[in-house]
Amino acid sequence: MNPYASRRQFFRTSGAAVLTGCLTSVSAGQAKPQKGSFSLGMASYTFRKFTLEQAVAMTQTVGVQKICLKSMHLPLEATATEVKTAAESVRRAGLDLYGAGVIYMANEEQVHQAFAYAQAAALKIIVGVPDYGLLALCDHKVRETGIILAIHNHGPGDQRYPSPADVYERVKKLDRRIGLCMDIGHTMRIGQDPAEAAKKYFDRLYDIHIKDVSAPSKEGRTVEIGRGVIDIPRLIKILTKMNYQGVLALEYEKSENDPLPGAAESIGYVRGVIDAL
Repeated sequence: MNPYASRRQFFRTSGAAVLTGCLTSVSAGQAKPQKGSFSLGMASYTFRKFTLEQAVAMTQTVGVQKICLKSMHLPLEATATEVKTAAESVRRAGLDLYGAGVIYMANEEQVHQAFAYAQAAALKIIVGVPDYGLLALCDHKVRETGIILAIHNHGPGDQRYPSPADVYERVKKLDRRIGLCMDIGHTMRIGQDPAEAAKKYFDRLYDIHIKDVSAPSKEGRTVEIGRGVIDIPRLIKILTKMNYQGVLALEYEKSENDPLPGAAESIGYVRGVIDAL
């Protein structure tokens, strides 16, 4: 299967096919309500080897209602009309398309493109990685559009934002709608406790990519949540206590050709933690 179909092929199937595929999977209305004020969701990068309609159907199969789309599922270079049409089809299928990303911004054109794309899709959040020199422009675009920019940390080897602290220090004087999408796996891989980071930077915490990793070091690799070294129960307790109101979006990077079993196990573990609190 080739997930990187041409834009024409993508948009030929991303309307009715999304709806058709989802009607045969678990309905979003059957998703179990979550305790607390946050929601469980899916970062569609989990299903990066699959089409949009398959990603939507698998998201519904694991019983979550929110989704953040990566560009292989909603192409950045698409026209505003194409983006709007695809986004509406996802919502008609029963999912809350709340964000997109990770979107990299290396020049001014890419910043304008990202915000125009988010406006066309009626998104609440851009999960992005802007170069430092573009933060002032991002600040302007956030004020202009009202769209939150949640900057994603990428751990060891990331020259811009390896940790939540690196994001926070760069944005703390900017518009309050510029903050963090904390990737808890990459946070652990840089040797920092995601639960402590959530407390310390909570005032700018707008989105969370959840996963688990095999080691608290650069060598750590994605594993099913509950099988790794991240203290998920502690993180959930802290987020509940602090009344986190964003999304915990699963970004499962293991088994890219067959991610559904691991994704379902991971969501099931998190649900079990929430039910036990």
